[in-house]
Amino acid sequence: MIAKVAHLSSPEVHSPERRERQHRLRRPRILIVTPELNGSGYLGRNGIPGPRAKAGGLADISTLLVDELSARGIDVRVAMPHFRSLFPDAPMSRRLYLCKDREFFYRRSVYDGSQEANRRAALAFQRDVIQNILPAVKPDIVHCHDWMTGLVPAAAKAMGIKSLFTVHNLHDEITTMAEAEDRGIDAARFWQNLHFGHYPHSYEESRNSNPVSMMASAMNAADHVNTVSPSFLQEMMDGRHVAGWGLCDVLRGKSHCGAASGILNAPDPSCAPEHDLRIAQCYGAEDHRAGKLANKLQLQRMLGLEEDASAPMLFWPSRLDPTQKGCGLLAHILYQVVNDYSSLGLQVVFVADGPFKPHFEHIVNFHGLQKRVAVCGFEESLSRQAYAASDFVLVPSAYEPCGLAQMVALKYGSLPIVHRTGGLQDTVLHLDAANQRGNGFVFETHDCGGLRWAIDEAVRFFIRPEQEREREIARIMRQSSEAFSPQHTAEAYIKLYEELSGRIIGDARVEAVPGFRPVAKPQLVHIEAA
Repeated sequence: MIAKVAHLSSPEVHSPERRERQHRLRRPRILIVTPELNGSGYLGRNGIPGPRAKAGGLADISTLLVDELSARGIDVRVAMPHFRSLFPDAPMSRRLYLCKDREFFYRRSVYDGSQEANRRAALAFQRDVIQNILPAVKPDIVHCHDWMTGLVPAAAKAMGIKSLFTVHNLHDEITTMAEAEDRGIDAARFWQNLHFGHYPHSYEESRNSNPVSMMASAMNAADHVNTVSPSFLQEMMDGRHVAGWGLCDVLRGKSHCGAASGILNAPDPSCAPEHDLRIAQCYGAEDHRAGKLANKLQLQRMLGLEEDASAPMLFWPSRLDPTQKGCGLLAHILYQVVNDYSSLGLQVVFVADGPFKPHFEHIVNFHGLQKRVAVCGFEESLSRQAYAASDFVLVPSAYEPCGLAQMVALKYGSLPIVHRTGGLQDTVLHLDAANQRGNGFVFETHDCGGLRWAIDEAVRFFIRPEQEREREIARIMRQSSEAFSPQHTAEAYIKLYEELSGRIIGDARVEAVPGFRPVAKPQLVHIEAA
């Protein structure tokens, strides 16, 4: 015992260098704060997956991070609203903190359509995170996602906690400190870290009337900000999107300090035609032709379309939002495209919900296109079947922070038709079949003529010799399976966590680099192809 005490008392044990080394070797505790999840395998119990509350790709990337970090033995915790009506009545992991408030209990979706109600819900969610979860968990890093978590980085900064903020979309909400405090958030503790509409001379002067941007506040206070694609980050800094006051300037400042980056999302790991049990026939790159023909016939039977395995099929997978997704472009030319390619039997399938859906239903009914065009509400299994059956996927978005549809399509051998913007630009390169380069069809000008040109290019590829088409699709499927890997996306975030915490998470120590900008592997593939 005497020897042991002497050993513990030795100067080497208590040296600053040893303490620093032990500090770096202890893996950091990560708290992910997100309004959405998509059935994490690590947050459920007894074989039942964790909660599903999904409105878009945010749920997928949050779940991917939770599962990838957990699989690597990293201490990851999650905070999200308790959407009681959406969750199964089943035990959940103790690493999941469900924030309880009646604002969430009776919702049938994450966002209920009322701007005021969504803002109230966001403040209630953040109140629980700031007042209860952060002090209890004591994370080394808090990773916040989108505007519903916008005040958390400011509070974390006041507590001495490092934070990362991920921008998934352009939507922002404006509040005041008075409104936040009425919802139980003690904004006086961190008001200096918020982003106001005009210069705040004092807390009292700004409390009631100086508007606070949740998104800009998060960007301003976070130690690092990332968007979900490199091109979208650049577009926001260039002011190419109506991103709300303050966002462009804050991002430029972060980028100048080396505290902004773009990391591509990745599709759900289950999106792989080789083992997707939701499609009629599984297939891979080598046998894609037979698999896709079988899936096309199955989808045609399911939807009452003309059964023709040789007909080119276009698939619309994204929500029918006319502001972002470019629905109006297709509506203007839909009848003409179907009519012009009637000799080929061209078909169009929609598996999507959204405000523009009745317009497409009207076009189909007015022109009697029921055998050529199917308009269906979103259902995951039907969407997977359409990816497997289709030849081309339509993603003509006006803007796209990342986009997952085009990546899923490429893995299923369905070539995307996209507008050159955001994450679409980072993942789709115009096809040059003669030189075996590219993977889709890209149009520059966001109008009906641009979309029609890209569709015509796709049909020209479709009527090329069969051997050439099979070769190109097999190549694209192989490359996409490697490029759009969840592991690559997780590794990019892990490098960010290591940089922020100064600790080791992955296999090797990450040294601080001025202007550090982690890039997911999919971007490297795109750059090489260009």
